[in-house]
Amino acid sequence: MRLGVNVDHIATIREARKTNEPDPVYAAALAELAGADGITIHLRQDRRHIQERDLRLMREVVKTKLNLEMATSMEMVKLALKYKPDTCTLVPETEDEVTTTGGLDVVMSSDKIEEVAGNLNAANMEVSVFVDPDVDQVKACHRLGIKVIEINTGEYAENWNNSYCVLELDKIKKAVLYAKKLNIKILAGHGLTYQNVTAIAAMDAIEELNIGHSIIANSTFMGLSEAVRRMKELIEKALLPLSK
Repeated sequence: MRLGVNVDHIATIREARKTNEPDPVYAAALAELAGADGITIHLRQDRRHIQERDLRLMREVVKTKLNLEMATSMEMVKLALKYKPDTCTLVPETEDEVTTTGGLDVVMSSDKIEEVAGNLNAANMEVSVFVDPDVDQVKACHRLGIKVIEINTGEYAENWNNSYCVLELDKIKKAVLYAKKLNIKILAGHGLTYQNVTAIAAMDAIEELNIGHSIIANSTFMGLSEAVRRMKELIEKALLPLSK
């Protein structure tokens, strides 16, 4: 199972002082050297953290896979076509949110998603859609010809240590199994930490986990390279029983 490291929060620290450090491009390089299988950034329409400059330089620097999270707007489509990330992940975006709070509603936004995905696919870029663990959302992606989804693990992450954890984990398992039957490539992420990642990493149908905040937060104490290595080890250990 691959680990994609989101470096948005390095840019958040930089933008807090409107200076030039810490540099998320440097963080991306360090994460790759520590074993990250890909780098994820979210270029938001309000540019609150990642900037176009970061996207431009990361396209030159990242050696593994560059995943651009983006809203379903033509402005973002133009930037994606300009810089050509390996994957474009379509996510919902609102001005008042602190971070992405849920999956994209593919059922209600199918026309817009189809238009954006069509433009990106025509440029030979992989398109992923960030969706809640809901069979209807997975089904809607399949109808649009979406070949990759990233399942939102946010609700599970928030409830992993209480009685709702089993329910949220079951939703994810059902969505994963359904997507697998439809031959959809499955990724997952949002809110995953060193404490709750194991149950998700144990699902062998999931090919990649995208994790940002927890890795960056822990890097303030142990360094970014060690933070990435420890997360990678946890993911690999979770899959060990399946490989025997």
